[in-house]
Parts: sequence; structure tokens; C-alpha cells
Amino acid sequence: MACWSSENATRAYLQALKMGKRGKEPDVAEFISALAAGNNAQLMVVACSSVAVSTTLALVAAAHQTGGRVVCILHGLDIIHSSKNALGPYANSIEFVVGDAQNLLVNEYRGADFVLIDCNSDVHKGIFRAAQESTKHGGGVIVGYNALHKGSWSEFNTQFLPIGNGLLVTKTTAFPKVGNGNGDGEVNKGRKRSRWVVTVDKCTGEEHVFRITSSHHQRVIRG
Repeated sequence: MACWSSENATRAYLQALKMGKRGKEPDVAEFISALAAGNNAQLMVVACSSVAVSTTLALVAAAHQTGGRVVCILHGLDIIHSSKNALGPYANSIEFVVGDAQNLLVNEYRGADFVLIDCNSDVHKGIFRAAQESTKHGGGVIVGYNALHKGSWSEFNTQFLPIGNGLLVTKTTAFPKVGNGNGDGEVNKGRKRSRWVVTVDKCTGEEHVFRITSSHHQRVIRG
């Protein structure tokens, strides 16, 4: 994953705000869009449980900022037409694929750096595992939406955010490279840990989400 871009995140958030239709979950699409764009995602994959909705549009808004691709995995041919109708003209910016999301993530879309999963799917945890496998080599972000009341997620080391019907967010880190090409065998063992903080404005009731990242570096001493 590339470095965080606050400019991309802001622009994608505003575009998603214009593209979406206000409903029961006014903040979900905008948050997802900002997260994907801020991480400069290039290959964004969404696994839908049914017809693609505003969460898919969020990735289109992000792709407009990063120049990336958006792939939407559906489980049947019968819902492609419905999804295109629901997304309107923005459907032209999406690659629709029909098949098993778990297999496609591990094989066809290995290397995706942003994966969005509808937790209403009967096999959402299996898709989550496949997403971890898909993103582990280059690093990436995995987000599950409609995650409220879907059981324990402790095995996935995710952070739950009380936005809309619940979001699960986790980030996989690329494996560190050994050696710097000069034969001295230096290993970069620094890693970043992040956590999400949600605050609620008592006056307006608005939710504000912040990501706090801290770095832990191990100094390398050459003999």
C-alpha cells in the first residue's frame, strides 16, 4: 500500500457525498470512499451479497482519485442488470464479475489492495479469509459492511466501527524485504500499529472517526 493521501481521501469523500442517495446509512459510503482513496488503492474489489448499492459507488469515487480499477463480484447473472440499474451511469466504471468471491479473490484478484465485503453474505467469513490471503503480499485494507450482530470476529484482528449497520476494518501489512541490494543483509523491522477512534458530537449527534497510527522501529546496528 502507498502512503496515506489526505487530499485523495477528502476529494473522494466529497464525490461520494454527491453520488450517493441519503438513506439509513448516510456515512458509510463516504467513509469507505475516503479510506480507499486515502490509501491510494489501485485494485478495489467488492463482494456483494445481492444487488450492488451505494457502497460500490464509494469505490468508484475513490477510483476517480487514484486511477484504480473497481471490480464487483456478484453471485448470479440475474442480478447484474439490477445492479447496473441501481448504480446508473456509474456502472460503466465498474467491472462486473459473476462467480465465487472466495476463489476469485485468491486466484484472479490476488494482489487487490482494497477489498470490500458485504457481511450479509452467508459465507462472509470465508470471503474475509480469502481477502486476507489476497492482500497479504502487497498489503491492503479489508472492510466489511453490514457487520452488526454477525458474531465474533476476534480471529481476524479487526476493528469494529459503529457506522451505519456496522463496519469492520483491518489492514494487512506487506512482508518486509530482506537485504537492500548491497549485500549487507539489513532488515527493516519497523512496523506500524493503528487503531480507530470514534467520537460523537453531543450537540449534533454526528460521528467522527479518526485513525491513530504509531510506529515501532527496531534500530539496526551494523558491525
